[in-house]
Amino acid sequence: MSPSAGGADVQLGERLGLKPGMVVQELGWDEDVDDAIRAEIENTIDADLVDGDHGDVVDVVLLWWRDDDGDLVDALVDSLTDLVRGGAIWLLTPKVGRPGAVDAADVAEAGPIAGLSTTTTVAVGKEWTATRLVAPKNR
Repeated sequence: MSPSAGGADVQLGERLGLKPGMVVQELGWDEDVDDAIRAEIENTIDADLVDGDHGDVVDVVLLWWRDDDGDLVDALVDSLTDLVRGGAIWLLTPKVGRPGAVDAADVAEAGPIAGLSTTTTVAVGKEWTATRLVAPKNR
C-alpha cells in the first residue's frame, strides 16, 4: 500500500472494509480533517459521504474526534442512531503527539460504556489514527 500525495493510503477504503454502494455517514467534520482520507473513502464507496441529517440507515459511521470535542461516550452513542445492525464506527483521532490527540485508554474506556467493542486500530494518512468499534453480536 503506497501513500498517495495527499497522505491517504491508496487502498485505505478497502483497509477499512468499505465497498462500493455502502453508505458512510461522516460526523465531527472540522477544518482539520484530512481531505485525502475523505476522498479515498468516497472513491471506494463510489458515492459522497452523508452527514448527520441523512435520515436513513448507514453502513458505517466515520467519526472525527479530538481530545477537546466533548464527551466521547455521548458521541459514540449518538453515532449509533443511524447505524445499521452489524455496522461499524470508525473513530478517527489525531495521532499521538499531534494537537487534539486522544489517549488510547480513553477510547478503550468509552467503547464499552457506549456498548461497543474495539476491534482494530490502524494509522490513516499522516495525522490520523482510525479505531473500529462495533456493537457486540448479541445486542
